Amino acid sequence: MSTVVDVDDLLTGSGLTNDEEEEEEEAMTAPEVLQKLEEAWLNEKFAPDLLPVKSNLVECMLAQIDAMESNIANAKKGDFRINVHRMEIDRIRYVISSYLRQRIAKIESFTAHILQDEEKRRDTDAPLLSDAELEFAKAYHNSVMAHLKNTALDHMPPNVASMNVQETAVLPNLDSYVFLKVNDRTENVLVEEETVDVGEEIMDFEKGDQHIMRYKPVASLIESGAVSLI
Repeated sequence: MSTVVDVDDLLTGSGLTNDEEEEEEEAMTAPEVLQKLEEAWLNEKFAPDLLPVKSNLVECMLAQIDAMESNIANAKKGDFRINVHRMEIDRIRYVISSYLRQRIAKIESFTAHILQDEEKRRDTDAPLLSDAELEFAKAYHNSVMAHLKNTALDHMPPNVASMNVQETAVLPNLDSYVFLKVNDRTENVLVEEETVDVGEEIMDFEKGDQHIMRYKPVASLIESGAVSLI
């Protein structure tokens, strides 16, 4: 008799308790954590700016990979489920590595801007960077500035041999358009601010709706999870 393997079953046995929900004693199952991680991955992939890091999701899935590899090691030789486990492990590893690579690419592109933003948010519940990312960003920024000083600024007249990092920081294009899906009904979303030529535009987002619009007006909704990028 054949056996049907549910991929979600491969991920059971480990979950994540959200710090903000511990008082309500609500825990996420491993499949739910993976779904959240995939959502964070797509948000990071399509957002022009760096989003708050989801270290808890990454760490939970890395622990889940260890558990799945342990199951494989203990499985009977020839068990066809081993291949299914390995494919699922490869898929999870791809999502994690792609998510982290996208974040590193943004850190390298917008280092000064991100460090300035992180300084404002470091003590909040939604820091932009993990400790490792922050260390990398600072080291990368220092290396770039040292290279610029050695190759250019040191060879310029004193009156022009200076640079305001805040004024010269490369910024992400927050007015770029994104494709989004509404997860939670949200009323009175300011889509366009009032200008001399046109008045402000306000929309109500219904769950399940899909829209193409500028990133900036919906950035906070992406962070809160009310909408997701697709």
